[in-house]
Amino acid sequence: MDRITINPEQCGGRPCIRGMRIRVKDVLDMLAGGATAEEILADYPDLEAEDIRACLAYASRYLDHSVLVAA
Repeated sequence: MDRITINPEQCGGRPCIRGMRIRVKDVLDMLAGGATAEEILADYPDLEAEDIRACLAYASRYLDHSVLVAA
């Protein structure tokens, strides 16, 4: 997860990739919109395939929270 960085003075403190101004959300939005990893890498030459996987892993980890159920 060292590829995902959070800097309060960059992109409003939103998670970015390796200190660049490419937000995790932007990559996830492109994937959700149907873009392939290859298309994203072609559009953003500074990105690496591992960055895209890190975005997915970050989202998965971020959304993995306990669910409380009333007994």
